[in-house]
Parts: sequence; structure tokens; C-alpha cells
Amino acid sequence: IREELNIRLENEGIQSLQNQLEKLDSDSFNSISTDNPRRLIRALEVCLSSGKPYSYFKNQPKEKRLFETEYAGIDWPRETLYKRINERCEQMLTNGLLKEVESLYDFKHLNACQTVGYQEFFEYFDGNCSLDQAIEKFKQHTRNYAKRQITWFKKLDGVKWLQPSELE
Repeated sequence: IREELNIRLENEGIQSLQNQLEKLDSDSFNSISTDNPRRLIRALEVCLSSGKPYSYFKNQPKEKRLFETEYAGIDWPRETLYKRINERCEQMLTNGLLKEVESLYDFKHLNACQTVGYQEFFEYFDGNCSLDQAIEKFKQHTRNYAKRQITWFKKLDGVKWLQPSELE
């Protein structure tokens, strides 16, 4: 279904898919970002495969968990964290990340390959940047991702923030 929807997106444009979702599930059409092809296709995929509106699944009551979740974060100084991220990126390259990405090149269009560490090197293999530029983008995007994670955790109540010295 996803493949067919992607082909329609290419051939007919996003408007065709938006019209279909509006007919199948007006609630989802009004609540998701229909300008985002991935979200639009995902909503249509659910509607077409299940026979039920995407909004039906989104509006189901969440099951009560039989446990409580606890969150812990490590409160690294920003400079130390970024240094550690850069070192980890270098270690990943030494351990064969570039070969891994190259072996996945034919699958670069799949969602699983739209991640930090793959996208930057697909750009390199496409000839859109140098290897040094791809490596710097990889490090920068990894640092950006870490910053987004920290921001997300700081919005949560009850996170236990640990100092790096407490881990030794």
C-alpha cells in the first residue's frame, strides 16, 4: 500500500492523496499535517489496510500500565557532551559506518534509513558534498539530536538528573 501511495504521490502529487484522506477520514485530515507526505501516507496506509479511519486508532483510550515509568538523565556539561558525541561519531566511522551506509544505499528511500548518520553519507555518495563535509554534518546533526532529547526530557516531570560523577 505504501509503495502504491508513494507512486501516486510522484505521479499525481500531494493533492490527490489529501483528497483521498479527506474522504476517508475527515478527522485525521483536519488534525495532521497534510503537507507532510510521510504523515499523509501513513494515515492513508492505516485507513486502507484496516478499513477503519486513522483517527479511530488515535482516539482509542490508552491502556493503563501495570507499572510506573521512571526517567533518569545524565546532566553532562554541554562542552563535555559535545566532545563525547564527536568522539563517538569518529569511533563509529572507524568501526565501519561508511561501509554500512554504502551497503544500504539502494534502500536510502526507506524510513529506517532516514536517520542521523545515514542521511549525511547518502548525500556524500550522491556527490552533493565532500566526505569531510558529510562527517561534519553527521557530528552536527548528532549534537542537534542530543539537544532535542535534552529539551524533551527537561519538559518531563520527575526526571532524576544524575551528575556524571555519580556514575563512576
